[in-house]
Amino acid sequence: MATTTFTGCMPALMTPCKADRTPDFDALVKKGEELITTGMSAVVYCGSMGDWPLLTDDQRKEGVARLVAAGVPVIVGTGAINTASAVSITAHAAEVGASGLMVIPRVLSRGTSVSAQKAHFKAVLSAAPDLPAVIYNSPYYGFATRADLFFELRSDHPNLIGFKEFGGADDLRYAAENITSQSDDVTLMIGVDTNVFHGFVNCGATGAITGIGNALPKEVLHLTRLCKLAATGNVEARIKAKELDEALHVLSTFDEGPDLVLYYKHLMVLTDDAEYALHFNEDDKLSDAQRNYVEAQFKLFGSWYSAWTKQPGVVSETA
Repeated sequence: MATTTFTGCMPALMTPCKADRTPDFDALVKKGEELITTGMSAVVYCGSMGDWPLLTDDQRKEGVARLVAAGVPVIVGTGAINTASAVSITAHAAEVGASGLMVIPRVLSRGTSVSAQKAHFKAVLSAAPDLPAVIYNSPYYGFATRADLFFELRSDHPNLIGFKEFGGADDLRYAAENITSQSDDVTLMIGVDTNVFHGFVNCGATGAITGIGNALPKEVLHLTRLCKLAATGNVEARIKAKELDEALHVLSTFDEGPDLVLYYKHLMVLTDDAEYALHFNEDDKLSDAQRNYVEAQFKLFGSWYSAWTKQPGVVSETA
């Protein structure tokens, strides 16, 4: 099973809303096409960023089908309250021609049970055996897949080719040491924006799934290129990658909190994507303080990046 599906940089698409707070699939497809044109290798839909718990299964399937029909490579999130729903979403992804799966653990019911999660993962992986898949490891889902379970699943399901790690620096290191460094055909995807440098340089990641990259795709792709070059031992790239990573840090930390979709949708509006102004729940909105803070940090980063990119060398946006 080729691992090339999970390389490069992939934005986790958010779901834009119409005025009646139903999904705006036209805007979703438009954004997916724009991000691929910018240089993203694929998009992810529906993970946490896509608000999957707030959508019906039919809405999620429509979003996936519309993206695929538009020629956008799509990695489909399989999150669900029950296994039957996850299996249905997975089978649909294979049917319409999605590029891969991001397999999310079973939530709420027996979510901490290893045996329940094993059965859930096996059912999902079996529903689309020809689609390459990574397990989404995140503390928000209340279950951490360890090496023994991963390789037990992989022995029966060769389409399980890797990990998307959202647990932070220590968990990325664990995955690299104990799982994804076993062989070249097991891949590691960075799942949190604050660990892009650490993931590529220290953990051998092959790609990154990004939240902030929805609003700042050019800048995040620039960071990805520098980190990959730094991972080859390039001294200048390592220095510049750390500088850019540090400058993005505050905006990236929103990816770690419960209001990540609120913050990143607001940044989309600031970058002229008005379709992202609304949320599915009317009361889901930033406070005045939160909004003022993110706007100030966004402005600060923009000013810094504009000046920083005027330097010579590997700092070039096309390096």
